[in-house]
Amino acid sequence: MSEHRKVVDCRLYPSEKGCTLSIEGTEEEVLQAATYHAVSMHGHENSPELRDQIRLIMQDVDPPGASEK
Repeated sequence: MSEHRKVVDCRLYPSEKGCTLSIEGTEEEVLQAATYHAVSMHGHENSPELRDQIRLIMQDVDPPGASEK
């Protein structure tokens, strides 16, 4: 069984840049990519607090076919 997927979607958090990036993968993949994105594109400081905030806004991704049940 594969690890449950997570997503962070910048469209849900308005910014001056109007970012539309959505990052989906395992929790660790999303955390790493979203942290890099937040620092490089949005000017946030790479910190434990930033990673905690990213974990809080991660959402579960429904597995394929889940809505058909």
